Amino acid sequence: MDGRLSVLSAGVVVDAAVTVGLKGGSRSMACFTRTMATGGAGMAVYEALPDGTQRFPAIVVIQHAPGVDVFIHRMCDRLADAGYVAVAPDLYHRLDPTRDGMERFRLLKDREVEEDVNAVVDYLQRHPRVDSKRLGITGFCMGGRVVYLMAAANPSFRAAVAYYGGNIKVAWGDGVVAPFERSAEIHCPIMFHAGADDTNPAPKDVQEFDAELTRLGKPHEFFAYSGAGHAFMNFTSAERYREAADALSWPRTLEFFARYLRP
Repeated sequence: MDGRLSVLSAGVVVDAAVTVGLKGGSRSMACFTRTMATGGAGMAVYEALPDGTQRFPAIVVIQHAPGVDVFIHRMCDRLADAGYVAVAPDLYHRLDPTRDGMERFRLLKDREVEEDVNAVVDYLQRHPRVDSKRLGITGFCMGGRVVYLMAAANPSFRAAVAYYGGNIKVAWGDGVVAPFERSAEIHCPIMFHAGADDTNPAPKDVQEFDAELTRLGKPHEFFAYSGAGHAFMNFTSAERYREAADALSWPRTLEFFARYLRP
């Protein structure tokens, strides 16, 4: 059954490449891509802004293996439509762009990922439209893994939502440990959405994550969705997308962020 496995209480910005557009959901929003300096290189960051002049909570959106594509743009837009500044950094910016997403995904290093996400956090903390004390993070596929990592690595985040994060027990690069081994460092509530038919993470992996966070007394909410496998949110893939799981999980995500990021 779909449901809750557990609920516990316990760089410098360079505007060298900015593309601006307007999109409309229930609200109007501005969306654009800018280039940010990090790691000695330029990193493209997609940004979606809600309509209004006040300061908003902000959410970092971490890409899936294909990259910062139409799907990730839409997830940012949905968050902006809900009243959040949403930004998605291109974590592949150090890698050969002629390689496909899966090739580049296998070359990522945790130290560089942390550096890039921390640069985005620094940017948001200086952003004139952002309430710097109300930052969250979400991600999909490899992005779900990065969410788990950054919930431990950066104390600026007040809430984290991971969608079907795989390889959480695998370290990327030398001299680092897997995100799972940093579970004790997680400093904010975390929500995890998983497909009951997924193989990475498999249901037994999700149960292990849940058990470890329970043991450590970390506030968390885990949900499993029947009839859904990996990438069930990806509407660009007719094979993988599951509308029912999207319809169940997204309101839970918005409620979770509202609970921890709204005044």
